Amino acid sequence: MTSLSQIQKVDAANIGLMLISCLAAFILPFELFLFAYAVLGPLHYLTEIGWLHKKGYFTTGKYDYIFLALLGIFITLGFLDISKALADVSNGLVYLGFLMALAMVVIKDNTIKVIAAILIIFSTLFFRNSTFYEYFFAIYLPTIIHVFVFTGLFILYGALKSRSVLGFASIAVFILCALSFFFIPVAYNPLASREYVEQSFVGFVELNRQLINLFGLAELKEFNQATIEVIFNSQAGFMVMRFVAFAYTYHYLNWFSKTSVIQWHKVPKRTLYAIIAIWLVSILLYAYDYMIGLKWLFLLSFLHVLLEFPLNYRSFIGIGSEIKTIFAGKSMKEA
Repeated sequence: MTSLSQIQKVDAANIGLMLISCLAAFILPFELFLFAYAVLGPLHYLTEIGWLHKKGYFTTGKYDYIFLALLGIFITLGFLDISKALADVSNGLVYLGFLMALAMVVIKDNTIKVIAAILIIFSTLFFRNSTFYEYFFAIYLPTIIHVFVFTGLFILYGALKSRSVLGFASIAVFILCALSFFFIPVAYNPLASREYVEQSFVGFVELNRQLINLFGLAELKEFNQATIEVIFNSQAGFMVMRFVAFAYTYHYLNWFSKTSVIQWHKVPKRTLYAIIAIWLVSILLYAYDYMIGLKWLFLLSFLHVLLEFPLNYRSFIGIGSEIKTIFAGKSMKEA
């Protein structure tokens, strides 16, 4: 069982990691993101999936995870243009995975789960022409919601469970760091060449375009040279890139900071050696050609997002339970 002092040490370490990530994002936003995604990302995916497997993926069924894994494979086949049919329904597959993860958490009966899956698939007919549906499930959910919103909720859940002052302080620091990028103008002096950054970042550029629009920093309706210039060479583009770089970098560092608490590293040596080998190969591929590395790890990246959905729901439920307990305790004291 984790002691309060150990949790407070982790909370303090996390505040430090937030500040380091924030500072690095201010200085080298594009470079930090590309480095974190290529170096920290693969190790995070590999170790988290292994830990989730040990925990039974936090679902009510022993083999529920297979359904989410199959969705990850189908989405990857669509992303790599191996199957146009799957590419056309990729948004629906993410939507199906997200809602089915909830069913896997709250429903025990497999027959009811199958019925839930059929109803969810049928419901896509009502949303398929919705712009919000497309952006939310294709762009926001697997990226910034996963790394920023869900990470913030994990921090909140941990603070509520431990009642740690440092835990609650870390939430404040997390939010302030994210906001700081939009209120503190800082010059950006790139370390990498503009050409390399644009070529390496091409797989993520749509996220930045959408966030610039969402935050009202500019109106980028289509991809053209003017849009590219705003994303890579404007204050609006730098603000969003700093936010994205911070969110991803801290998301990875937060996972590694919790090693002593959740013990994800306690795996058989053979598994550990395999993880290290795949991680090193991944880094080499990213170093050789960033797009090759991105395609190589797309399945692993998306799998870790899908397989984490049940844990996300467990955290949402846990936050509600902890808040309810706090208010119940206050009511008893007042009575």
